[in-house]
Amino acid sequence: MEKILKTELKTSVLKAFGSSGGGYISQSQGYETDSGRIFVKINHKPQARKMFEGEMASLEAIQKTNIVRVPQPIKVIDLPGGGAMFVMEYLKMKHLNKCSSKLGEQIADLHLYNQKLGEKLRKEGSTVGKGAGHSESQYVDKFGFHTPTCCGYIPQVNEWQSDWPSFFIRHRLQAQLDLIEKDYGDREARELWSQLKLKIPEMFCDVEIVPALLHGDLWAGNVAEDDSGPIIFDPASFYGHSEFELAIAGMFGGFSSSFFSAYHSKIPKAPGFEKRNKLYQLFNYINHWNHFGTGYRGSTLNVMRKLLK
Repeated sequence: MEKILKTELKTSVLKAFGSSGGGYISQSQGYETDSGRIFVKINHKPQARKMFEGEMASLEAIQKTNIVRVPQPIKVIDLPGGGAMFVMEYLKMKHLNKCSSKLGEQIADLHLYNQKLGEKLRKEGSTVGKGAGHSESQYVDKFGFHTPTCCGYIPQVNEWQSDWPSFFIRHRLQAQLDLIEKDYGDREARELWSQLKLKIPEMFCDVEIVPALLHGDLWAGNVAEDDSGPIIFDPASFYGHSEFELAIAGMFGGFSSSFFSAYHSKIPKAPGFEKRNKLYQLFNYINHWNHFGTGYRGSTLNVMRKLLK
């Protein structure tokens, strides 16, 4: 494996440092190379390349906005026995602490980035000919992403749709519940879902939703800081409703109230926020049920019942 790394990265030095780590999904190792330190994620599953390519595309999309810092992605490399490695910049990170409110502002700015591009475009609408090609980033008017991504190890379809509730129902909730059906054939989940599905569109009656570039898996384990400020990593990005991002951030702790107040000072809560927040939490509970088993069944069904009240 190290031989492949040396060849692919064209480095004469490749020296492991620190202990190798293992997340729930991939192993990892830091290396010294000719051009500085790198961080390598290793996964032996057959779908590893697809998973890492989605992560790389997500990092590139966030990096392009120049708003919040992410590790510089370098390369996805196939492993000879199947699986893949993902090479990125090594960052010495510590727990998010001092930079909580700064991160709240940056995530809000990330969510507003596409909307601001759209406003700029409308202002320039009458002068299209003059500044052709001047803007690197393109305004995105649909929900989705140009490539599949994985939330955990579950692949997500990100086919473009112009309507957010349809995208969210089909490619997020239904996709996850299909897996529950396949693995557990849970009758109660099936019955609650058939009722809930019909009620979701009305939760979006009075909100205007501009596609926002999301990190997509913003829990406390995917944020950190160093001396220069906040860092986010392990994204599963797509263009979606900004509120989606806040559900997992609020579910499992790790974010201080200063993160949320800084965020909401830039993006205030829209009417119906609390109910939609529950809906977005539902996605995360089902995703956890699919990853970690029936310990999350109770929470999933509970949220469904609350949403039906």
